[in-house]
Amino acid sequence: MTSTSLGPASAPPASSSPSGSLLTAGFLALGTFAIGTEGFMIAPLLPRMAADFGMSVSTVASLVIVFTLVLAISSPITTVLSAHLNRRQVLIGAMGIFTAANVLAAFSTGFGSLLASRLLMAVAAGLYTPNASALAGAIVKPEQRGRALAIVSGGMTIAIALGLPLGSVVGHAFGWRATFGAVAVMGAVAVAGIWMGVNRQAGGHLHVAGLRERLGVVGQAQIRRLLGITLFWSVGAYAAYPYIAPYLAHTLSFAERGIGLTVSLWGAAAAAGVTVGGHLNDRFGSRRVVRLSLLLLTLAFWTLGAATLLAPHTALVPVLVAVAVWGFAVWAFFPAQMARLIAAGPPAQAPVALSLNTSTMYLGFSLGSAVGAGILAGGWIAGIGLFAGCCALTGLLLEGRTNAPH
Repeated sequence: MTSTSLGPASAPPASSSPSGSLLTAGFLALGTFAIGTEGFMIAPLLPRMAADFGMSVSTVASLVIVFTLVLAISSPITTVLSAHLNRRQVLIGAMGIFTAANVLAAFSTGFGSLLASRLLMAVAAGLYTPNASALAGAIVKPEQRGRALAIVSGGMTIAIALGLPLGSVVGHAFGWRATFGAVAVMGAVAVAGIWMGVNRQAGGHLHVAGLRERLGVVGQAQIRRLLGITLFWSVGAYAAYPYIAPYLAHTLSFAERGIGLTVSLWGAAAAAGVTVGGHLNDRFGSRRVVRLSLLLLTLAFWTLGAATLLAPHTALVPVLVAVAVWGFAVWAFFPAQMARLIAAGPPAQAPVALSLNTSTMYLGFSLGSAVGAGILAGGWIAGIGLFAGCCALTGLLLEGRTNAPH
């Protein structure tokens, strides 16, 4: 669900018919689906990977920490550096690198080579997603732009709903290397789709925001407060998410099957949250949705922390309910927060604000997963839920001081 700092321009459409243009956006969504699947699939597989490498889960979690940090830092840099290139070629190149990196991961000979492969994936993903969103907005008529962007973002939504449990099932049945192989196939299909379905000249003149323009948006107090809320939301989210497998094994004595089913529950709730969150935003306003989401997140995380004090059979229902609420609330927050960033200033600055939000989000993911790894290494599993809940509560308190649009 990465946004873009590129603006739509008068690029020629991929097809003369509206359906053809939206179909082109569908080809671009194949890439976001592959990226989303790879990003979310790794959490339930960390214990098995740790066992294979003879390392602790908290150490293997550096695969998540480094990936999110590199993506956050590299995305705006690579986007600016590639500004003079044709968008179609950029997307094919980025997805080609992403696919090759997944092949390298599938055949990695050790943890070091696997980590290097994920670094390469992060750079490619950080370049692909904002450019895909920008191109989707450029190849269609203005009245179709919202639908085109929704289609590209929908690739990530489908990854949450289907890719996450699919990765868990494939990984547990055939080994974690097979999941990288499956994502490589998805990436190859995306490359072929873009190659055949996107006009060669599409998006050749998209505007890319420079450093001065980005700093100008960051300089606005209201934008900084909104980005602060995103930061605490994302830190809390990823302090807990990568460690859902060891948490379930510790608290509920779940083995791989139970973990896989619970991860599927989280994924279904998260997909519902993205969809319903958008509708709730339109009906009740973004501020109410953000506040309710952060409140529910706080309660869900603290419930997970408290459940570690209970016997497994007693903790079962509270944990499953908390996991479902967590998945729903954490992604219901997202469309409402994006709507507020768009409304926080003139339309021309919206792409930059959303791009900054994406970098902030992935920075938070990296910080949160690092803190969660430290807590896990210390053996205090309840501390993960406690810390994540405190982050969500901090975001809620910061929201109370924000004069953002409703």
